[in-house]
Amino acid sequence: MSTPQQTPTGATLDVDRSDPAYRAWLKEAVRRVQADANRSADTHLLLFPLPERWGIDLYLKDESTHPTGSLKHRLARSLFLYGLCNGWIRPGRPVIEASSGSTAVSEAYFAKLIGVPFIAVMPRTTSAEKCRLIEFHGGRCHFVDDPRTMYEASAALAAETGGHYMDQFTYAERATDWRGNNNIAESIFRQLRMERFPQPEWIVATAGTGGTSATLARYVHYMQYDTRICVADPENSCFFQGWTTGDPDVSCDSASRIEGIGRPRMEPSFVPGAVDRMMKVPDAAAVAAVRALERVIGRKAGGSTGTGLWSALRIVAEMAAEGRRGSVVTLLCDPGDRYLDKYYSDAWLAEQGLDVTPYTQAMETLLRTGAWPEGSVREPAVQ
Repeated sequence: MSTPQQTPTGATLDVDRSDPAYRAWLKEAVRRVQADANRSADTHLLLFPLPERWGIDLYLKDESTHPTGSLKHRLARSLFLYGLCNGWIRPGRPVIEASSGSTAVSEAYFAKLIGVPFIAVMPRTTSAEKCRLIEFHGGRCHFVDDPRTMYEASAALAAETGGHYMDQFTYAERATDWRGNNNIAESIFRQLRMERFPQPEWIVATAGTGGTSATLARYVHYMQYDTRICVADPENSCFFQGWTTGDPDVSCDSASRIEGIGRPRMEPSFVPGAVDRMMKVPDAAAVAAVRALERVIGRKAGGSTGTGLWSALRIVAEMAAEGRRGSVVTLLCDPGDRYLDKYYSDAWLAEQGLDVTPYTQAMETLLRTGAWPEGSVREPAVQ
């Protein structure tokens, strides 16, 4: 009989790893998670129309087509394989996650797939549609009033139930194989292979855990590409401040209004040394960008997509002003139908005091003239 041990998140491991029944359960659980990837096609790379004369191509990697509808499907799959193969996830014991929504939706899906309970610890302000999707996949929502307490509440639930706190904010950067194995970076470069600019000048990502930007940046360095990585950070988030000051202990008191990204602390999975540039994006600009995206390509997307798209358009404007040709890639992270009561609601914008008009006009000017209207909007911080 194996000696009881503790997982990194404090729960006691009381399973005999040599028990044939446990080994059979583990093999079947890993098979089911891997089979999900095997039967899933790759996500699309969409072209955002820009004037031909610029010689610049802008793409959106459409992660909303995953089975659970977001970029976090990749992360959840990796986290489950990591937890299973480390012996942390056990039959009959719940998986607990601190999440503002999309990761929890995807983890609820994988928990149901392998037959374990799932509890999402999330801010009370999380969109109703995300809560519905978590429950649809068999998960349970545990709400906290202060988003900064999600970590402690998740660890406490794991200790109380004997479950496993997945802790995406710590393990996102290490659970994904950044050297390849069909990660998002490898997929982007493979899909660009036949385009006129197969090696993008920039890839723009946003940060919730920081795991996606870490994967993209590490892969680019590993493959010796000249592509640079920009991280777009919303208001009420600490990644930009931590990156610019070099202080990993920065914090902020307010919660991000852009669900899925922006954190009150520098998360352990964010790897600042791998990133080339950061932009601080006003929330009103992010909302204006997703509304513009719908007008241009007919697709609604969440606020994290808007944050990245705004920064990508700023980079496109810089390239056009300098006469540089090339391509830029950003991410369509999840569908906008999860946020109809927020980013697509004028009442919500008024309640939040957000005016998207000047940002909408700035993008329209850019797409019409090829020049960014300097001074027309509150400029985002750029480093």
